[in-house]
Amino acid sequence: MKRKKLITGLGVVALCASLATPTLAANSSNGNLTNDNQVYSIQGFTDHAEMVKRLQQIEKNSQGRVALEVVGQSNRGRAVYKARVGNGKKVVLIESEIHGNEKTGTEALLNLLQYVGSSNSPEAKKIRDEMTLVVLPKMNPDASELNRRGNDMSWAEVVAKFPQLASASKPAWNYYASGVLQERDYTGKPGFDVNRDFNPDLNYVPKAADFPGASNKPGWYITPESQTVREVYKSLKAEFGKVDVFIDLHHQGQYYVEGTDDIVTMSLSADFVPDPRTPRGEKYAQYASNYNFEFSKQLNLAAYNALQSIGQNSPFNNISLYSQNLDLPGTALGSFALNGSGTVLFEVRGQTHTLGQKKKGQLVKAVETGLYGIINGVADGSVTQLNADDYNNIPRTSSTPSL
Repeated sequence: MKRKKLITGLGVVALCASLATPTLAANSSNGNLTNDNQVYSIQGFTDHAEMVKRLQQIEKNSQGRVALEVVGQSNRGRAVYKARVGNGKKVVLIESEIHGNEKTGTEALLNLLQYVGSSNSPEAKKIRDEMTLVVLPKMNPDASELNRRGNDMSWAEVVAKFPQLASASKPAWNYYASGVLQERDYTGKPGFDVNRDFNPDLNYVPKAADFPGASNKPGWYITPESQTVREVYKSLKAEFGKVDVFIDLHHQGQYYVEGTDDIVTMSLSADFVPDPRTPRGEKYAQYASNYNFEFSKQLNLAAYNALQSIGQNSPFNNISLYSQNLDLPGTALGSFALNGSGTVLFEVRGQTHTLGQKKKGQLVKAVETGLYGIINGVADGSVTQLNADDYNNIPRTSSTPSL
């Protein structure tokens, strides 16, 4: 059962021109996610060393348009890279692999940098003229090398860096110290979910009284990976006054477009914390003047429209709206939304080890298509003319098919 929607607005130009048990969706152009009990090799994805070589080649080929910089180190000493291209006043920051088993975003960002940095097309020139595009590909490289969600860091290492936390009643709630999560055993090699280690107070210093915390409370910037992203964000704010757009590229389990048996290709969202101007979001009242939920909705619509425009039977459609009414200030998206950025979440279906090579290519292209929808919409200004209310018409996500 198909349900296809294209949200109205001025033209959006597309360049392209948690695990679940898979269930066959007979009417879905996407087909099945993978075979039951099969784990695919991840060798087709770019590892850290390969990424560094590709970034260096992209920088060289760009003839000075792409600037590459090491902006931090992971807990195990791997370099975290920032690539920057363009000279415009509109600032777009994109990161990938904050969870190391969510790799399609890195592939898409490398392709994006290659095109925007080296192409002489009118589209690429427009992007470079109108915006400053900053990307952090594979920003959690330790987790990426382990192909798992959490980084590679113990609570003891955190306390060594922040001695004031020795009196904390418990470690951080997002600490994986033992057991199996997403088919990865953390026993003996613990780590943190870095995407719960952010805080809307960009100058926050960890305090023992704030631990262990909870999902609806801010994080602490105790991991070097989140600290690196914070410093990049702060430096852009200092240079430009604000970061206009922040996009975080993720993966999710297998879900369905609500009311259909169509497997979701990707979910989108603008909603990570309650509006500070509402009773529910009152605890964030100090950020009320920064928060721009309407713009975040418009950005998500630009991505949705770009993907929907490809065609009825395209493997790139079946786009849904991620869970709404969230309260996750410890995520990068929640923290940066409160600091005034328009925010977009991409949640591609499946973790890396559940993707075959064909699906990998399709899903990477889906990410690229959504990104170009946003980037072109920001570059030409058309994104601000979309009707933000139409965000609510994007199909919702369901955990089971409806026939």
